[in-house]
Amino acid sequence: MGVFTCNQKQSSPVTGLLFCIHPNYYHQVLVFMFAMNEINQNVHLLPNKTLSPIFGHNYENEMGDCGGTMYLLFLKQGSPLNYICGKAYKLMTIVGGLTSHNSKQMPHILNTYKMPQLSYASFDPALSDKVQFPSVYRMIPSESPQYVGIIQLLQHFGWTWIGLVVSDDDTGEILLRTLIPRMHQSNICTAFKEIIPTVKNLWDKTIETQRLLEAISSVLSSTKTEVILAHGVSRSMVGLQRILILQEREMKPIERVWIVTAQWDFSSVYDRGAFALKSFNGTLSFTLHTHDMGEYEEFLRTLNPNRSRLYLIHWFWSNVFRCSFPKYNFYQMEGGICTGEEDLGSLSEIVFEMRMSGQSYSIYNAVYSVAHALHAMFSSRSKQKAMGDGSASNLLNVYPWQLHSFLKNVRFNNTAGEEIYFDKNGELAAGYDITNTVTFPNRSLRRVRVGKIDPQAPEGKMFSINGSAIVWNHKYNQSLPQATCVESCQPGHSRILQQGKQICCYDCPQCSEGMISNKTDADHCKKCPEDQHPNKNHDHCISKQIVYLSYGEPLGIILTSFALFLSLITLVVMWIFVQNQETPIVKANNWNITCTLLISLLLCFLCSFLFIGKPGKITCLLRQTVFGIVFSLAVSCMLAKTITVVLAFMATKPGNRMRKWVGKRLAVSAIILCSFIQTGICAVWLATSPPFPEFDMHSQITQIIVQCNEGSALMFYTVLGYMGLLATICFTVAFFARKLPDTFNEAKLITFSMLVFCSVWISFVPTYLSTKGKYMVAVEIFSILASSAGLLGCIFFPKFYIIVLRPELNTRDQLIRKKNDNI
Repeated sequence: MGVFTCNQKQSSPVTGLLFCIHPNYYHQVLVFMFAMNEINQNVHLLPNKTLSPIFGHNYENEMGDCGGTMYLLFLKQGSPLNYICGKAYKLMTIVGGLTSHNSKQMPHILNTYKMPQLSYASFDPALSDKVQFPSVYRMIPSESPQYVGIIQLLQHFGWTWIGLVVSDDDTGEILLRTLIPRMHQSNICTAFKEIIPTVKNLWDKTIETQRLLEAISSVLSSTKTEVILAHGVSRSMVGLQRILILQEREMKPIERVWIVTAQWDFSSVYDRGAFALKSFNGTLSFTLHTHDMGEYEEFLRTLNPNRSRLYLIHWFWSNVFRCSFPKYNFYQMEGGICTGEEDLGSLSEIVFEMRMSGQSYSIYNAVYSVAHALHAMFSSRSKQKAMGDGSASNLLNVYPWQLHSFLKNVRFNNTAGEEIYFDKNGELAAGYDITNTVTFPNRSLRRVRVGKIDPQAPEGKMFSINGSAIVWNHKYNQSLPQATCVESCQPGHSRILQQGKQICCYDCPQCSEGMISNKTDADHCKKCPEDQHPNKNHDHCISKQIVYLSYGEPLGIILTSFALFLSLITLVVMWIFVQNQETPIVKANNWNITCTLLISLLLCFLCSFLFIGKPGKITCLLRQTVFGIVFSLAVSCMLAKTITVVLAFMATKPGNRMRKWVGKRLAVSAIILCSFIQTGICAVWLATSPPFPEFDMHSQITQIIVQCNEGSALMFYTVLGYMGLLATICFTVAFFARKLPDTFNEAKLITFSMLVFCSVWISFVPTYLSTKGKYMVAVEIFSILASSAGLLGCIFFPKFYIIVLRPELNTRDQLIRKKNDNI
């Protein structure tokens, strides 16, 4: 431990500050002196007062801590407790407590005297308890940002399967209790969890210690994970150092990505040979935030033990340079005599760091915090002249408890330009640096800051890292190390947990039809938007093809050609019949009905064009209604022809009352009535639930079907049903009249044509219901063309044959002869 005192110029009363130091960390003494020198040379900070140091040692047990603290509290004169026989200085503040052990023992004594303590290295969260430790101020940030940084670091590199090595003390238990739940929430799993036992020294030979360390060494050597998180204070991690050193001596270095928390300064070792050079190459460590200071490096380069009276400077110089100081009884076996001109900058960073480390920076800020608090207190007392008699303040009349209010509210910019202040828990409002350690064969190392954790940064920018600046362990050939239980699920696949294993161990089935995943290790697949569908690999969505029966595609061209061809045939037949309307065969078959039938068949062929092309509002309204009406007209004409044939035969019998029904009026009435009923049905359909165009995005995965929604399926099938009813009646009547003896009897032709018609439309219904999209439309067009062609062929082809190819049969004589033959 160490104390610095504050002397009034040309006066002896002083204030004091206690500084705790471990001999292995002499840089703490140096940065402490550097800060005091700066303060003493600053005419604006503590003017007319000078800081001077007193140092002492840390201890490794409760008795030593208590004794050392009491020894310094009472002026190092062996004075009885609570009694100071001399007034050489006034002890006001203590800076110290390298470990949690020290920092928790000292306050129990210091709280009695309300003595402020600034701890610069203890992460124990218990020190944030202002009820138990009201006088403790921590020059380090809370551990919470470090936990956040660990999780974000693992997520940044995609490491989800890591090992944990923690110390067997409160520090390790706190990390396991705090970090593991956060890891699980972020889908990060532990491949193993090892507790490093605390050993007395690096080469502890006890059987139990060796057994435990050998078991841990076996786990570390055999693990397949490439990332291991190590956490614990330096003295608790000696066992891990021993494992790594022994493995390297056996030429089996445990080369992994070691992530080391700020609690363990793994490069500061008691023995410069006790450093796992290969294992720690490429290590990522969280360190206390620091700032480079050229003035500090210059201070170190000008240091000379022959001209310095620094605390233990000769002991330090002898140890780091392996040389002897006979004058001060410091000897080294393998070295020569120390000249004092040796250069600290020539030492390896394992032995001594020239730059200001995170811990040094904390001490530097601690000294300045106390100086600013003292300055504020003295300035306040000077203004108030609050000594009862109004005289100037005497430094011996100030007390440690008076400094608390100034320390709590201290806020200043240090020489690096960074703002220093304490939060409500008495912790420094700061973050962490992420440091990459690179080792070299000459047993030197270089530490480079590659990222940081800044709790004061805007949301989303708290964590930052420069991955390209990281030098990985040479084992990885500068490729990014992997740490996953299984290979990552590629886009197009999703994760499914393996039975009985951790969440990081999973299978990767491909996304099902209609689903995609566009990122690695997706938890589940998602649907594409309605107007898109998955690509072949199911890793992104592509726009669906808009589909309808168009004139440009082969199917549309074929149907259009058939419709045009049959329409042309119908026109030819009409022309032939018009040219021969005075011939017996045309007259015998009721020219008016025949002409109406031909026109309705022509309309049937032409209405198929309403089904081809992109459906619109008008075409959807006309499509089914026009089809239903013109087909009903055609079937009505067929029914009228059949009734005419039957009535004509019955009228030939003498005295038959049916004679008066024979004529145009009955046939026309039948056609009008039957067509009117169908027209009425269509009118009701259009008035209640008319058809409309729609985009069907669900029937086909890769297509958007543009189609006409029938509005009311009931009305659609009612139209078809009525048309089927007419066809059935027509077929029945024609079937029974097929053998009536009459010249040019059409009953047989009508029977066969109705048979074809009904067969087509009976087949249409199941076929129509079993198809989708444009093929459904094609089925209906085909049924329209086939049934219409059946009527045209069956009714008119025999007559067309006689008129065109056998005109000799189309004569009155032939009509009479055939009639007589029938009789």
